[in-house]
Amino acid sequence: MSEAHTDESLSNILHRLVHGYRTCLRAEVSERKLGLPITHIRVLKGICRNSESTAFSIAQRMQRDKAQITRVLKELLSDGLIEKRPNPDDGRSQLLFPTERGCLVMEQLLEVERNTANRMTHGLTKRELQQFTELSARMVANLNTESGEQ
Repeated sequence: MSEAHTDESLSNILHRLVHGYRTCLRAEVSERKLGLPITHIRVLKGICRNSESTAFSIAQRMQRDKAQITRVLKELLSDGLIEKRPNPDDGRSQLLFPTERGCLVMEQLLEVERNTANRMTHGLTKRELQQFTELSARMVANLNTESGEQ
């Protein structure tokens, strides 16, 4: 197989994998009537996992524009899924926390992710999953370095 064909196949399969994963997530989120876009889910998950979350830290972690994250946070606040509290270490920023309702939604979202992962990995062995995880982590690390070298 030629290198160009391999690259095209890798690109195509990665695109199809990501698209398929997101499509399944969206379908189950919709089925459960959670009404959250993927970006909102990622932001809520970040807030639930990190008790020191601020708008700035989420924007950095997600590599998104702070204005976009601010819009998402505003919607999560108005939906009653998160709340803001003054940051005792920095009077200019606010810490973000999930509300009780936000925690309940997060539990459902984690179940959705588990269901999607189970569907996606059906028929794969533990070793295959381990190899996929290791290879994927290396690929992500390659993309996150300036030169692509480690």
